[in-house]
Amino acid sequence: MKAHRAEFATSASSPTGFPRPDLPEFAFAGRSNVGKSSLLNAVVGVSGLARTSRTPGRTRLINWFRVEPVKGPPIALVDLPGYGYAKVSRDLRQAWRPLVESYLAGRDVLRAVVLLIDARRGAEDEERELLEYLAGLEVPVQVVLTKSDKLPKAKRRPAASAVRRELGLAREPLLCSAAGPEGPSGIDELWRFMLERAGGSRPGERRAPAAPGRNA
Repeated sequence: MKAHRAEFATSASSPTGFPRPDLPEFAFAGRSNVGKSSLLNAVVGVSGLARTSRTPGRTRLINWFRVEPVKGPPIALVDLPGYGYAKVSRDLRQAWRPLVESYLAGRDVLRAVVLLIDARRGAEDEERELLEYLAGLEVPVQVVLTKSDKLPKAKRRPAASAVRRELGLAREPLLCSAAGPEGPSGIDELWRFMLERAGGSRPGERRAPAAPGRNA
């Protein structure tokens, strides 16, 4: 599955630059080297829509993409700045926090966060803290294990089960790959999740809890 049409909409460096909340939004979050841009491009089927960089951590803005699925209403995919990469200074990561927290806590059209975790690495403290923060906001989360093609087939499902146990998830993470010998995988399952959520009711107003020690 891929999009009928997808295009870059806007970027924002502060809440005043956020676009009008016209569409259901799905925010993609994860470490700066988790393959977020590659997965976004695979989801929409447009190479280069979300820019990839040889230096992870270069995305310093929140980026919106307007996407028209083959079936269903238009949605917006939102690319959040990455976190937890050693080549990005802690001070810079801290500077991103107010921007990301303002989005997550105050965006009523946010239907879910797609939390990306490298299948080879598993969950770490940043993922646990972000999940706890999102639970306090009552924001649904779909955990996705990226780069699953880098694992032998026999180790993929056990890796997903291990992350489920570690994070106390109600359901198994999706195994996804933006590329690989067999082509992209797990994309249809991710689309199904987003289209099911897109048709849901508008979330109520959310009150932000205390921010975690590290989440962006």
